[in-house]
Amino acid sequence: MDTDAPQKPELDAETLAFAGRVFQFARMGHAAELADLFAQGLPANLCNDKGDSLLMLAAYNGQGETARVILENGGDPELANGRGQTPLAGAAFKGDLDMAALLLTHGAQVDGTGSGTRTALMTAAMFNRTDMVALLLAHGADPDLRDGAGLTAAEMAQSMGAADTPLQLATAKRSSAV
Repeated sequence: MDTDAPQKPELDAETLAFAGRVFQFARMGHAAELADLFAQGLPANLCNDKGDSLLMLAAYNGQGETARVILENGGDPELANGRGQTPLAGAAFKGDLDMAALLLTHGAQVDGTGSGTRTALMTAAMFNRTDMVALLLAHGADPDLRDGAGLTAAEMAQSMGAADTPLQLATAKRSSAV
């Protein structure tokens, strides 16, 4: 046994309960409480055991004011969770246009893939989120990018049975080619 290896500290029940509350603050939209904790030194890019950052939890749960507070305190809009998803991809999945716009305004890469291979446009297209597809295209999303399996957003949308986004993407490609 290597006695020189650093030992992980054991966390007591109070510390674990505090951590649980912090992540709940992000999920439930407790922006003021998080702002106070950031002022005391809480890291804005804190992640839970699934790799979800405070920003991912706020974004996925539609907590716009909380997401803004996290971003303004150094939250990284490109920090992917354990499944490789970025907060923008979470907003695209949920169809939350306001959240997507907030994230894009604060530096989220429109074609970012985190540690995965799918862009937010691919996610939006797969779930037939036409308004989200339009927003992402307006911010420069590339409909020709391919995921790890070699599929474009339109091909992914078709494979998922999305009714409207394959044609929307094809029309956008024709418009940009003119």
